[in-house]
Amino acid sequence: MTTPAKNTICLWYDGDAEEAAKFYAATFPDSSVGAVHRAPGDYPAGKQGDALMVDFTVMGIPCLGLNGGPGVKHGYAFSFQVATVDQAETDRYWNAIVGNGGQESECGWCQDKWGLSWQISPIALTQAVTSADAAVAKRAFDAMMTMKKIDIAAIEAAVRG
Repeated sequence: MTTPAKNTICLWYDGDAEEAAKFYAATFPDSSVGAVHRAPGDYPAGKQGDALMVDFTVMGIPCLGLNGGPGVKHGYAFSFQVATVDQAETDRYWNAIVGNGGQESECGWCQDKWGLSWQISPIALTQAVTSADAAVAKRAFDAMMTMKKIDIAAIEAAVRG
């Protein structure tokens, strides 16, 4: 038995934590599915032998998927922020999440089909909206506010004015 990480993100699912973990492992680098822990007895959201907890890693971050049932939903208060280097990487992650039953939101945010929030954030966007030049930051911010998936070329054009 391996020693668990000192701090692990626990994510609640309605019976499909293993499916989610496999999707994340197939989609993101430095991601994997570890142990699947079966319920030793019946519980309100499942039966003995069902997958109760799934150890997985998302981009190096240790997570535990808990099949706790339908009572708890994910929200925007927690999200994974993925820093992307170019439009191709931005598109790849965005399309994987949205195209697998997820949905688009605003300003680079989307939700996967399990309701977990993701920020697909190009590094160029972060650099632009945190620019020491207030006018550049404002133009980039205003451009971002009109977008769902971030368009790096449009952000770069806003930076140039």
